[in-house]
Amino acid sequence: MIRDPLYQLIWMSRPLMQAAEAAVERGLQGSGLTVRMRAVLEILHRNGDASVPELAARLEIKRQYVQVMVNETLQAGLTERRVNPRHKSSALVSLTDTGRALIADVLDREAVLVAQIGAGIDPAEAERALNVVQALTEKLKASVKE
Repeated sequence: MIRDPLYQLIWMSRPLMQAAEAAVERGLQGSGLTVRMRAVLEILHRNGDASVPELAARLEIKRQYVQVMVNETLQAGLTERRVNPRHKSSALVSLTDTGRALIADVLDREAVLVAQIGAGIDPAEAERALNVVQALTEKLKASVKE
């Protein structure tokens, strides 16, 4: 195994994301939400109405897959389509009152979990780690585009 801390940091991103997804799934039990539905609701909650292509850009995944995710939220009555004044054929997706209340509750519960698991971690260290991860993400994305 390579002992370089930067290499290890990059490769630890996978188990970190798997653990985070498992924690999110556990927190969603009984809510009727899937992890992917939650992702759509969170983006709409934080950024307001968006088209499917805008959601896809924020999630950094293919538009077709995001359409499937959005369809699930529409069917569950958590989102609705609205006329997009900027684009006739690409409707805006917006939260319903039910969707807004549900994602607010989910995010509140997740904030409690983050506070619990973050107990004892120096906020300055967490900020440094965040800066390193953001820089690595940008550099890796740039290296793929070259």
